Amino acid sequence: MAKVAFLGLGVMGYPMAGHLAAAGHEVTVYNRTGAKATAWAKEHGGSAAATPREAVAGADFVMACVGNDDDLRSVCLGADGAFVGMDAGAIFVDHTTVSAKVTRELNTAAADLGLPFVDAPISGGQAGAENGVLSVMCGGDQAAYDKAEPIIAAYARICRRIGESGAGQMTKMCNQIAIAGLVQGLSEALHFADKAGLDGRAVVEVISQGAAGSWQMANRHETMLDDHFEHGFAVDWMRKDLGICLDAADESGASLPVTALVDQFYKDVQKMGGGRWDTSSLFKRLKAFD
Repeated sequence: MAKVAFLGLGVMGYPMAGHLAAAGHEVTVYNRTGAKATAWAKEHGGSAAATPREAVAGADFVMACVGNDDDLRSVCLGADGAFVGMDAGAIFVDHTTVSAKVTRELNTAAADLGLPFVDAPISGGQAGAENGVLSVMCGGDQAAYDKAEPIIAAYARICRRIGESGAGQMTKMCNQIAIAGLVQGLSEALHFADKAGLDGRAVVEVISQGAAGSWQMANRHETMLDDHFEHGFAVDWMRKDLGICLDAADESGASLPVTALVDQFYKDVQKMGGGRWDTSSLFKRLKAFD
């Protein structure tokens, strides 16, 4: 068993850290809101620390799952950051979805201190985190990945190294690009069914067994039809992720016309007051035009 620090206890990080503790690892947690770290430690029997630097002292592995580029920099860098408190050779694993730019920046900073850095963004949503069945896509040194993979296994259904530093983040961008189109397609299909006077649930029961089937269809059509969006992955976070995708596409020359369009549709949802709604709220946007 390893000594592990976990930085960030949001809807994903809280249960992920819990799986590490349940697997028998010695876990110390840090969260910007200290009360949540204290509550986690009481629930799971680990320890809570007041700063990232304190949390990582003596850790073999440091996992981070925070909000965005700036949040990640804040827990890594500075006098109270994780990097200055980590022992040489300890492995930093970043589960945050961030830009390739900040991944390259922090990988370089970590390497200068003798700290292997693995970018390991996740997919599977809150339910995947709670059930320990996340998909984890990784970039970084092979040897560091090989050491980290058994630790990540506590909350992963699949974990795979895709390539060198940044490859994990690029793969997560592929994931979000694919989801954006799928959710819009499902929303349009349900909207069309409604306009045609069809029973949406009956329609999905049939088409989900054919080529149109997807995770989004299986797990979101009921809540979409019930006009329930107070759950799941928030539109605000999806727009953050799609912005990263579009910036990376500009750098590489990739063409993402559907992604760019769906990003603007999510902007409409935000204007409707749905920034914290689940991403399936694209359906609600279409209904607003009725």
